[in-house]
Amino acid sequence: MLNYPSENERNRRALHRRDMLQIGGLTALGLTSAQLSQLRASTREVADTAKRRQNSCVFLFLFGGPSQIDLWDMKPNASAEIRGEFQPIATNVPGIQICEHLPRLAQQMDKLCLMRSMQHNMNVHGPACSEVFSGRPYHSAPITDQATPDDWPSLSSLTMRYGSSQTGLPPSIVLPWYLQFPGQSEKIAGQTGGRMGKSHDAMLIQGDGLGDFQVDGLATDVTAPLSRIENRRRLSDQLRLANAMLSLPQKLDDDINRHRDRAFSLLHHKAGEILDLQRESASLREAYGQTSVGQSLLMARRMIEAGVSLVTVNWEDETKISGTNTCWDTHEDNFNKLKTLLCPMFDQAFPTFLQDLDDHGLLETTLVVAVGEFGRTPKLGQFTQSSNTKKSGRDHWPHAFTALLAGGGVRGGQVYGSSDRHAGFVTDSPVSPADLSATILHHLGVDHSLEYVSDNQGLRHRLSDGSPVKNLG
Repeated sequence: MLNYPSENERNRRALHRRDMLQIGGLTALGLTSAQLSQLRASTREVADTAKRRQNSCVFLFLFGGPSQIDLWDMKPNASAEIRGEFQPIATNVPGIQICEHLPRLAQQMDKLCLMRSMQHNMNVHGPACSEVFSGRPYHSAPITDQATPDDWPSLSSLTMRYGSSQTGLPPSIVLPWYLQFPGQSEKIAGQTGGRMGKSHDAMLIQGDGLGDFQVDGLATDVTAPLSRIENRRRLSDQLRLANAMLSLPQKLDDDINRHRDRAFSLLHHKAGEILDLQRESASLREAYGQTSVGQSLLMARRMIEAGVSLVTVNWEDETKISGTNTCWDTHEDNFNKLKTLLCPMFDQAFPTFLQDLDDHGLLETTLVVAVGEFGRTPKLGQFTQSSNTKKSGRDHWPHAFTALLAGGGVRGGQVYGSSDRHAGFVTDSPVSPADLSATILHHLGVDHSLEYVSDNQGLRHRLSDGSPVKNLG
């Protein structure tokens, strides 16, 4: 599991109250100045430990399924129809190479772990998204990409229910959109509370490439300052208790109160200020890139800084409205799309985000995960799921793909696991979506073996059936 400082390690570094009493007894016998200095230093360490920032996670979902073999698990010695057009380049870690079109990422490799052994068996977008988001095998036949009440709850929903926030903000936030295919009436599968109930859906904050994340109703003005809103809330509580004629169904009443309390908490904790990217320097906003994903990652850093446990950033680019090559989906023109659109956008936003987290002292406690729902076929033009796949593209491939991990106690500059000579199948240290979800929950301090009762069937389920990945630190 992740080797960030454990509770036991923190306890060893901090003085226990019993130890303080023992030192107090020694003081009566007479301490030297050196011993007193050591006591004062230990006391300061106790205070620093008490103020330690809680662990958090940013989950960047590369919607569509990026090509592992063209980006971060390249096989330059394979035949042309396997290795493709791109060449590997050296990174700032000797022995690790990645795609030539990710030069900035290559210079941040000392912060990264390339987990090249992700795998599952689902090759349809929606159900595969569900498996990665929830850490569970899809619940039924993969005949739809859309969310249903039978979906397993997403990691964001589990964190919404079982996570914590130091500041009263929601423990789980999604930026800048819930994934949804054009023409479909529902979100893509696996992003909601599912069988745990919609009340646990993570809070959505919408945004755009201009950095506009303002949410209507959050900004207070002189006509309705926060103090007046607080008075109104107290009056509302009193009226509810006094009005015996009010007889709403309990669940509806609970939902109304939850949404009201959440809205009030956002106002109370000045979420409007947190969402205002104008408070960041123009140069930093420009460094992230004027794209939806770039500005969303900058917002994610602000959310983490404000104490949110889990921020999910869903990839968004101009091809999200495409019916056959949405975002990282490359059934045709694979190399041109990666070279001219996806790699430049990713290579600007993601390395800047890692450096920004580090500059703000947040990388040590923030686990960063970037992953898609699957990878791409080892062979160009190979058919596995979509008849839209052309000779210039790669189809869906869940049997071996790569997750990028950084921070949160993960040792940078390493490769975890491996795939075969065609990046087609995992050959060492396989990691399932269940293992990844258990790893993230463990980092957030949530016991993945906890159980909840499903809304739809009344059955008990564990949060995750996986095991936290070991030896990453």
